[in-house]
Amino acid sequence: MMAFFIFLLILGVLIIAHEFGHFITAKRLGVRVNSFSLGFGQQIFKKRIKDTEYSISAIPLGGYVELAGDNLENYTGKKDEYLTQSIGRRFQIIFFGPLLNYILAFLFFWLIFFAGYPNLTTDVGSLVDGLGAKDAGVQVGDKIIAVDGEAVAYWEELQRVVHTKKAASLVRLTILRKEKEETLEVKIQEKQFDDIFGKKQKISLLGVIPSGEIVKIKHGFFESFLLSAAKTWELTALTYKALWMMITGKLSLRDSVTGPLGMFYITSKVSRLGIIAVVHLMAVLSLNLAIFNLLPLPVLDGGHIFLLGIEKIRGKYVSLKTERIIAKAGFTIIIALALLVTFNDLLKFGDRILKFFNR
Repeated sequence: MMAFFIFLLILGVLIIAHEFGHFITAKRLGVRVNSFSLGFGQQIFKKRIKDTEYSISAIPLGGYVELAGDNLENYTGKKDEYLTQSIGRRFQIIFFGPLLNYILAFLFFWLIFFAGYPNLTTDVGSLVDGLGAKDAGVQVGDKIIAVDGEAVAYWEELQRVVHTKKAASLVRLTILRKEKEETLEVKIQEKQFDDIFGKKQKISLLGVIPSGEIVKIKHGFFESFLLSAAKTWELTALTYKALWMMITGKLSLRDSVTGPLGMFYITSKVSRLGIIAVVHLMAVLSLNLAIFNLLPLPVLDGGHIFLLGIEKIRGKYVSLKTERIIAKAGFTIIIALALLVTFNDLLKFGDRILKFFNR
């Protein structure tokens, strides 16, 4: 039950942030907001404050902000209506929804780096037969403190350094064994693995497995800011690379996309790892929501921005007939995607979700 509550909380925060971006920008530019809704379907709560009705609806899988005169059918030409605004002002209203999700992801990463996050130490828990470390005399319980003179304190640092080494080269491994430093020469070997995009990659290895000891890493306020910026940029680049590979058929859409059921299963697992893990999940989802919404598909924010570009070129709005066709096409695409990801989630997580509810 707690996992379900956390799942709804995560969705709620991400949706409110997104819609608030549209809402506050519209308000700032003098556009009347008729309604601000969290969720779809039957309303379970509503309250009108001045010109805007705020509501919570039964299906918490989205939300919307309804602006006065935001389509040709409702447009009357008043000063405070959406379509009365210039293309630049309308672009701001559309763009600030995804932008707020993007900023939220950055702030979550900043919080994680500043508050502290768990990381594995370089203590050796076991050794892999046939690889260099065991042959060189590395023992279970050793602590690796440097590679070729470069200090390493955490497992991710050790991996990063080792992965830059070439196969068959020898590295000087400085270890701490029973409070005494020793230096061993270890031969680097390569093994082939699939990366996150399913491509075969050769990775340099020592042949050591971590002990599982975990320590908390904290960074300073300004250092955390820089680390958050780097992390946000790195995930943005990876996400766009994955999208391009899906478009070109190099990456399976079925294996790469997760919907609400998959998100719930992931949330149920992550919630057991503590608040920092949940915040990290929220950061990743918020960033992905921002990027997904900027895709040039009808109904999505990116689709509306694309239409603004067409309007700028043509010098006039698209016709009411075209607007209706685009709206129907967009609705069809979204429903098809929803069915696809739900079907994929059932195939990937169905049994595990049933077990979760039957415990």
